Amino acid sequence: MAINVLAYLERSAERFPDKIAVTDEFGSVTYDALLCASRRMGTALARRIHPGQAVGVYMEKSAETLEVFFGAVYAGGFYSALNPELPAQRLGQIVSVLSPGVIVTSRELEAAAREIFPGYPIVTAGALAEEGEDPALLSQIHRGAVDTDPLYVNFTSGSTGVPKGIVVAHRSVLDFIGCFTELFGITSEDVIANQAPFDFDVSVKDIYSAMATGARLVLVPRRLFSAPAALTDFLCDNAVTTMIWAVSALCLLTTFHALDYRTPETVNKILFSGEVMPFKALKELRKHLPGAMLVNLYGPTEITCNCTYHILEEGRDYAGGIPIGCPFPNEDVFLLDGENRKVTAPDTPGEICVRGTALALGYYGNPEQNAAHFVQNPLNPHYPERIYRTGDLGRYNALGELVFAGRKDFQIKYMGHRIELEEIEREMAKVPGVERCCCVFDEKRSRLRGFYVGSVEKDALHAAMKGRLPDYMIPGILRRVEEMPLTKNGKIDRKALAELTGGR
Repeated sequence: MAINVLAYLERSAERFPDKIAVTDEFGSVTYDALLCASRRMGTALARRIHPGQAVGVYMEKSAETLEVFFGAVYAGGFYSALNPELPAQRLGQIVSVLSPGVIVTSRELEAAAREIFPGYPIVTAGALAEEGEDPALLSQIHRGAVDTDPLYVNFTSGSTGVPKGIVVAHRSVLDFIGCFTELFGITSEDVIANQAPFDFDVSVKDIYSAMATGARLVLVPRRLFSAPAALTDFLCDNAVTTMIWAVSALCLLTTFHALDYRTPETVNKILFSGEVMPFKALKELRKHLPGAMLVNLYGPTEITCNCTYHILEEGRDYAGGIPIGCPFPNEDVFLLDGENRKVTAPDTPGEICVRGTALALGYYGNPEQNAAHFVQNPLNPHYPERIYRTGDLGRYNALGELVFAGRKDFQIKYMGHRIELEEIEREMAKVPGVERCCCVFDEKRSRLRGFYVGSVEKDALHAAMKGRLPDYMIPGILRRVEEMPLTKNGKIDRKALAELTGGR
């Protein structure tokens, strides 16, 4: 039985030693070379961390980055991707929560890493790679490994203003990826195009589906996502078969008619998640890739990537929306009403809850959030059994399929990311010249809108927020108002604010 994800890499290196495992902007690496490099990284990291400790990885995505990920596991630790695109302030917050034993970076980013992460041990991946492998040390570490050890920590928005680190164990990934690759027919013949950043859990499906099956993983350069024609050329030239992408990235191809320019005819699987797929975009994908399997995936990071799926049916009309479908094997997805009773009747909303091996270990160093979201199953009073309350609402349609029905609170899904509106408001409020502020989300048009009372100009406010928050958390529309409209209970009237823009 596999104890951790290194079994995937080792098995594929044994079966396909000379096959290309990963292609990035700089070249390609075979499975055997990836394994050897990862073991060297692991030996070097084992001399710098103790088992169960975090390794921060401040690198652009590349084959070398994956070597560091796997090296962290060989060293008995776990990894957390620190995306260089994030503002320095947010990276500092993440690292203050994570408290990594070491931060690994590239030579190009070393100076920035030392400035952003003062006081933490920093080493380049190149320096680690120069150290030799110690098989005896790695073997000793492996003997102490169990499948509930953490594999990675991904950070998401937190309502307190501090990002939440979600800890996912090896067993959860092994359980999920085994089902995922089998359900959707991913094999060693596939070429998987990785779109998502490595700090976003969509990439987990790319990385470990490839490692588990011996497929080739192609890392799409970030710059191509602002050049749709070049992106399409890249997919065609690399004979990509599988795209596990965020909806917003797929919409880049359809909105700018890139598929009219050139169709990647080798693509036979498109799996999407993160947002509701616009019907126009779906029609474009179906028109240009009629033979491809299209799959709608749903699930928050806390349940290891996804918990439900719906394979789109040929000839079915999805103008009214695509269901999020049925649970993956070994995951129980159910609805609870406000009284913690199970909802089974069609068209009756309830909170989407999940139980099973897929659940994350919890939030890193955050017992309050763990107590609020990873809770005892109210349907089971007999023994300890955790479930995860997603905060999403769902309902069953007439076919018994689960349909997404919005959020319970001020947390939203935007551009594939879960965002706490309170966190945006907290950062807006810190900007000099902002006296009061509120952020609302227009679900119909998928837009973030920020409203504020104060003297600061919109451009200055936008620039200030850009230094504090990721781009996807900055409202596309900022509007100054004389005063905040209030409800009869004295709270900010978010509905009234949304109507102020008149749909613009």
